[in-house]
Amino acid sequence: MSNALRATLLSLFGSLAPGCASPGLSAATSTPEAPADLVITAGVVRTMDPGNPRAEAVAVRGERIVFVGSAAGAKAFVGPGTRVEELPGRAIVPGLVDGHAHLYGLGVALETLSVRGVKSAEDAAAIVAEAAKARPTAEWITGRGWDQNLWPGAAFPTHAPLDAAAPEHPVALRRVDGHALWANTAAMRAAGVGRGTQDPPGGRVLRDAAGEPTGVFIDNAMGLIEAKVPADPPAVRERRILRAAEAALSSGLTGVHEMGIDDETAAVYRALAASGRLPIRVAAYLAGDGNLEGLKARAPDVDPKGTAMFVLRGVKLFADGALGSRGAALLAPYADEPSTSGLLLMDREALARAARLVADAGFQLAVHAIGDRANRAVLDAFEALGPGRAAALRFRVEHAQILSPDDLPRFAALGVIASMQPTHATSDMPWAPARLGAHRLKGAYAWRSLLSSGARLVFGSDFPVEDASPLLGIHAAVTRQDLSGHPPGGWMPEERLDLDEALLAFTEAPAYAAFAEGQRGRIAPGYVADLTVLGRDLSPDRSLVDTKVDMVVVGGRVARAPAPR
Repeated sequence: MSNALRATLLSLFGSLAPGCASPGLSAATSTPEAPADLVITAGVVRTMDPGNPRAEAVAVRGERIVFVGSAAGAKAFVGPGTRVEELPGRAIVPGLVDGHAHLYGLGVALETLSVRGVKSAEDAAAIVAEAAKARPTAEWITGRGWDQNLWPGAAFPTHAPLDAAAPEHPVALRRVDGHALWANTAAMRAAGVGRGTQDPPGGRVLRDAAGEPTGVFIDNAMGLIEAKVPADPPAVRERRILRAAEAALSSGLTGVHEMGIDDETAAVYRALAASGRLPIRVAAYLAGDGNLEGLKARAPDVDPKGTAMFVLRGVKLFADGALGSRGAALLAPYADEPSTSGLLLMDREALARAARLVADAGFQLAVHAIGDRANRAVLDAFEALGPGRAAALRFRVEHAQILSPDDLPRFAALGVIASMQPTHATSDMPWAPARLGAHRLKGAYAWRSLLSSGARLVFGSDFPVEDASPLLGIHAAVTRQDLSGHPPGGWMPEERLDLDEALLAFTEAPAYAAFAEGQRGRIAPGYVADLTVLGRDLSPDRSLVDTKVDMVVVGGRVARAPAPR
């Protein structure tokens, strides 16, 4: 890390003081007032604390860290009831947090049909046909994961393969990015969709030469079909949340920023947290569509101690769609389809009004923006609030994927968080140049440029769009290569980050975005004991992908025990 960039990072995060430190433990080497509940020794502790960057051991009492230092020093914290984990060769890092995820969406994906990675529409239809054999006639078949960019010709599918596979079952399959839906005739019939159906604002119904719907619905048009899919009851939501939480913990995550949930799902989260059954920390953002006016009558959750397992203090909105389905709103037409520039799901006036409603209610706003036109519109809406207001409420741009060079420095100037997903770059790099053209790539997936400008970066995965593993995100951030090492030297390698910068974006930065700086995101006395233990120390290379998660601690509780060796 360069000295200049280190100074920038310290100015953003280095002045954060530990909160709620236990009396008598003002320093990492203090004499204990009582034994710890948990002591872990490892090959290395990467603390993310500039004053004490490396250590050998951590001691925890209750929910908080009480000691960080040498293995010898940690022995003073061991009592008759202390759980001691001696993990030579392992690495302890602050609890890894996914700054943009869909935990409930992962639970849905784990229980519905997966067509991820299939190589043709026919292969996807074969999976649907097999599922239909076990379903009663007329029961909906839902799923996710198709990507036409992997298929011969890279063209969108039609309803025909699904009709042949399941003529008596309505079928609705979301694209891998969640921004397009593929439906069969039975689903369109159930939804009353036909030739006369109009494109909704911010949506597009793909049609054949005769004007008939082909079965693919982009962005807001997905609602035409999905409005008819039966809603999940609370018991199903609970089961899916818990299943997804276990999957997230196994990936090494101690927390997620849960983007765009409804009140029914939030109620299930609250019940799980209140009963002590939610095993992972969740900072949630309410789906804003249809809920903005109601914000006046409610207040955001607050968590001054940083220990709450569920907090809802944000609102999620969409400014545009996705690049893969050509729904991302661009300033100029798509290079590979000049007839379209994508879709603004909210016009500029609506965005400005929404930003003011959210700000006036005291909530944090997170807006999905992928294309350069959408990013500009969102930044304009944030700026229109007045000096410092977006920064004070920690407003966020989710994805910030394609930026005009003129807009890139505005993130730092406005104090707006750039919430980005490194594996989106390595997933998109085979086809993004064709979508954008060479001239627009200079502002694409521009992590280094944003960080060097003084912007705050928060990293996540957008799972289940991508794999939940934060180690894959760190690997993408430091190499800009896929898992096979392609391309040599990395794709646009000038935008790579170093290892400490990537780790910060999965630890301290999400804590800041969740208003929990000084409480979480570092391994230091007084901080909440959210810890991820990895099978070995980290290196900025392919070994990241093969590194195993050994142990996870959330709020001082061992949520995932060490694997035997």
